[in-house]
Amino acid sequence: MIIIGAGAAGLAAGIYAARSGLKTLVLEEKMVGGTTADAPLIENYPGFESIKGLELAQLMAKHCRKAGVTIKEFEKVVSLDLKSEIKLVKTSRATYETKAVIIASGSHYRELGVPGEKEFRGRGVSYCGICDGPLFKGKRVLVVGGGNSAVITALYVSELASEVKIAHRRETFRAEAALVKALKEKDNVEILWNMELKEIKGEKIVGKAILYNNKTEETIELPIDGVFVQVGEDPNSQLAKEAGVKVDEKGFILIDIRQRTNIAGVYAAGDVTNHPVKQVGTAVGQGITSALEAYGYIRRPYYYKL
Repeated sequence: MIIIGAGAAGLAAGIYAARSGLKTLVLEEKMVGGTTADAPLIENYPGFESIKGLELAQLMAKHCRKAGVTIKEFEKVVSLDLKSEIKLVKTSRATYETKAVIIASGSHYRELGVPGEKEFRGRGVSYCGICDGPLFKGKRVLVVGGGNSAVITALYVSELASEVKIAHRRETFRAEAALVKALKEKDNVEILWNMELKEIKGEKIVGKAILYNNKTEETIELPIDGVFVQVGEDPNSQLAKEAGVKVDEKGFILIDIRQRTNIAGVYAAGDVTNHPVKQVGTAVGQGITSALEAYGYIRRPYYYKL
């Protein structure tokens, strides 16, 4: 079996597939961990009151390898042929044959599309707090977003930056109440309600953010050293779609309760799917289900039903 993606869903699938007796290969275009590894802190994964995302991802990868899974990092999948009983997975290095595929390719950070965002990416504009937060020690940063990832990023960078402002286009956060409570207790964090980022300005690096208050219709210019964009993620489903896997209007792979796609022998798990909850715990659960379903498809035990 081949699993595409080594995030939480892919690694969980790998563990269960290998333990079921399947020869299992996990292909990952970057390093293992996916967006789990980018989380500064995870406080809602059962069994760990608090753990760094990278540490949790590394523990999962270690467990996966110990179970007997081969994980190939920095090997990008470039095309899929899923029409026949034997599926072909072509990467930047080789072409593999497999009886079942689990697509756990995850998602990528969504961009705002405002002027200056692309121009200053890597020069003050970031999408990953744990990756780039240390670069803003003692500086002024703006976090844009209202979900868990935005609030977690604001909490993390507040320990490094001199002042943090978090702009949300609405009057309430979508984030968990515990996270919001912790944020409001921070002395160096200011919440900017009803604010939309309209433009990022600067010379060689970020210097200003232009914000628009959608309630008062006021525009303000905010002196800033860095902008963390945390407005959600888009699925990495293009290759699957090109191979005939059905997706919804937002590009998320359509699955049933058993993680099956519209193609026999092809499953999907984690953030790339249309499952409404995008969390480490749900990704792990989906990975487990997909692996056991794929095992049933390949080995056809007495209890398995197509």
